[in-house]
Amino acid sequence: MAQKLNRATIAAHADVHDLLPDLQQAPAIAPAITHVVDRNFELPRGLYIATVACYLTFLATTALAFSTPELIIPMVIFTFFIVAGFGIPTIWTKLSPDAPAKAKSWAKFQRDGITSLTGHNTAGAATVQVLILPVLIVVWGLAVVTIAALVR
Repeated sequence: MAQKLNRATIAAHADVHDLLPDLQQAPAIAPAITHVVDRNFELPRGLYIATVACYLTFLATTALAFSTPELIIPMVIFTFFIVAGFGIPTIWTKLSPDAPAKAKSWAKFQRDGITSLTGHNTAGAATVQVLILPVLIVVWGLAVVTIAALVR
């Protein structure tokens, strides 16, 4: 069971210690351990650009096909979220410019591939995994626009 304690009761039973001990009696402070933060995602920049391009292509396709004044604000908001969703991580990877870990170049990505939680992936397999959803979204948008054009 919990009970409410007032300051006088706490002060009567508490062991009070000096928060700032004498510097001569203080133990030696261990040197700080440097922790390297890997802020990159080991994928070349081109894959991120292609992903953003697919999402923006979907928005442009649907915006042009279904252009009405009511859709201006939602499309601007969607575009903002896509740009921010990829722009903020891009800024995040550049916060520590002297970090030893850098994003892979396209040549190194082609040569080495990438290791994920499920094992090693070749560059082609990793590219398919990264771009399958954005490409399917573009294809879906084109299908919707085509169906809408045929129905009109």
